[in-house]
Amino acid sequence: MESVQTNIEKQILRYKKGALIFPADFRGLGSIDAIKMGLSRLTAKGKLRRLSHGIYYVPKSDPLLGELYPSPEKVATTIARKEKVRIKPTGSQALHLLGLSTQVPTKLVYLTDGERRQIKMGNTLIEFKPTTPRKLAFAGELSSLVILALMEVGTQHLNKELGKKIKAILLQEEHKILARNLKMAPAQIYNYINNLLNEKNDWMVKPDS
Repeated sequence: MESVQTNIEKQILRYKKGALIFPADFRGLGSIDAIKMGLSRLTAKGKLRRLSHGIYYVPKSDPLLGELYPSPEKVATTIARKEKVRIKPTGSQALHLLGLSTQVPTKLVYLTDGERRQIKMGNTLIEFKPTTPRKLAFAGELSSLVILALMEVGTQHLNKELGKKIKAILLQEEHKILARNLKMAPAQIYNYINNLLNEKNDWMVKPDS
């Protein structure tokens, strides 16, 4: 009979380089302790790399850049998919994804309908923060990120230049989606965005009563 480690190693051969690996991927091959031991031994052999507690990946390298590490965003979305929960980036992470901040955040906060969780990756911390269904109901790739970012950082200290960038992003969003999202936004953000859009665009979204 083949060992748990051998069976895990055979399965790993079917994974692409750079793919993320979790102990739960090998349920049915043995006890959880045996699976963890197998992954630990394969890491010691160089077949896997340990990224964080309970998270591994198949080594991937580039001739010029050397070893390539999975991005924190990939880790977050993969965990969400495996745990069947929804996540939405917020705060400085949302600003960075929108190109409104050049600073790469070392703490990535995602709102979720799942459990609270933190994943430490070197100097980077990924946090899943439980929230209300209302905050996860924002649709669209652009206006939802803008609203969730502003809900975290506020609007008081935003300068004119940043306001222009935010407006340009929002005008790329489908009108119906933007209008729907604005109706669910807090009053301060609703007023800020409507003021931006009404500088040259004659439309107004009425907030929910």
